[in-house]
Amino acid sequence: MFFGGMVIILGSSLLLCDGTRDLAGRNRQVSNAMFKPGAPIPVKINDPGVQRAARFGVYKYNNMSNDIFLFKVSHVIKATVQVVRGMKYKVDVDIGRTVCRKRMHPDLDRCDFQKNKTLKQSFQCDFEVWLIPWLHEVHVPVCICQ
Repeated sequence: MFFGGMVIILGSSLLLCDGTRDLAGRNRQVSNAMFKPGAPIPVKINDPGVQRAARFGVYKYNNMSNDIFLFKVSHVIKATVQVVRGMKYKVDVDIGRTVCRKRMHPDLDRCDFQKNKTLKQSFQCDFEVWLIPWLHEVHVPVCICQ
């Protein structure tokens, strides 16, 4: 991804570089006019880090909800990542009620969405997920669903 500097994603690390090298190995200067260090950067919705953050967000929602059915992500709308003390993802997602009950504790990938019109329900959620890989910690301080 390119935003006035070069962004390189290595595993769960994000490196920001002011200059880049072309294929011949020559240095090439890049303008920082569009990039501010520490600012949120838009990320593709199919990015593995975004998908992981969305899962943590819906996991938090399921733990906070009094619903007897589990919800899962049906669609990621948009996402940003910010390098702070770890990686801070902000993801906007649509979630839907599944046919799986909470007491069953199944794998959400094997849960289908509700087809029954009276049980079918969906929400749009904003999740903020902080991943701190070197401490093996995940925090979801923001979980707002409407």
